[in-house]
Amino acid sequence: MTLALALVAVLLTAVLLGAAWNRLRVIGRSGLILSCVLSVVAAAAIELNTLTEAYPTAGVPARAAAAATGSQMLTVTVPGRASRLTLQMYVYLPAAYRTGHHRFPVIEALHGYPGSPKTWLTRLHVQSSLDQEIAAGRMAPTVVLFPYQTPQHLLDTECTNLRGGAQAETFLTVDVPAFARAHYRVRADRPAWGLTGYSAGAFCAINLSLRHPAEYAAAASMSGYSSPGITVGDGSEKTTNNPGWRLHHLPQPPIALWLGWAADDRESARDSRRLAAAAHAPLSMTTAVVAHGGHSDAVWIQMEPPSFDWLSAHLARPLP
Repeated sequence: MTLALALVAVLLTAVLLGAAWNRLRVIGRSGLILSCVLSVVAAAAIELNTLTEAYPTAGVPARAAAAATGSQMLTVTVPGRASRLTLQMYVYLPAAYRTGHHRFPVIEALHGYPGSPKTWLTRLHVQSSLDQEIAAGRMAPTVVLFPYQTPQHLLDTECTNLRGGAQAETFLTVDVPAFARAHYRVRADRPAWGLTGYSAGAFCAINLSLRHPAEYAAAASMSGYSSPGITVGDGSEKTTNNPGWRLHHLPQPPIALWLGWAADDRESARDSRRLAAAAHAPLSMTTAVVAHGGHSDAVWIQMEPPSFDWLSAHLARPLP
């Protein structure tokens, strides 16, 4: 709706400029030209924000149940006692959560940059995808967490602890799990916890799983890469916060990784192939390639069901 209004403003100022040009003096013409330019800039900015979600609009309702399936998507606030970050998170509860008393496996799903976890909900249609995979029996009922990864929309943390800055890694690997275990019926044991993400979130999933193998059993990467692309502040972007470096220089942990990419997404394809080539036991590696689509929502929508199915197969089942 906001974009439509901005486009209407562009058309009206353009029409007015043409109709009134000969009847206006220099100041009037200048004002109309400025109005036309500003309306075009506003429309472009709104569309860019829609694509990147650099400044997300209002969140989803606190409790939005999928009427046909019984699943829920909740909005919560996580007070990060360890990280000192207080950020929002969306929580997917499968339909089975409301029936019985099982404790469920957990997947943390991480978003790209710029962006927010709303992308999972609004553009990747993750609730519908999870409902379908669980209903078809390809995925076990699972609680899925969609946390924010940064306190500022244009601060790229790459899910690391920035020196002198946001402690995103601590928030995601300590505060978010602690919150989930305290508030929901989830399994607390390591075999029941996994990570996934797209783009920057895919890097996060791989990096955090390698750095915290005692907390996570598996991770899936959709169009990820092997280095953070930012300066962490302690040089670790070249070493311990660099999955490529870790696989070559440190013992590989007993975790399972799934790497997916599009063949025409050059950077992601190159880095994913390098990571896959460097993997060896006890780490296990699975790869999947989409023929084309680049670095886009269309690719991640294709990868979403098989990556969640794969994760579910490598995580512990719901526990009575």
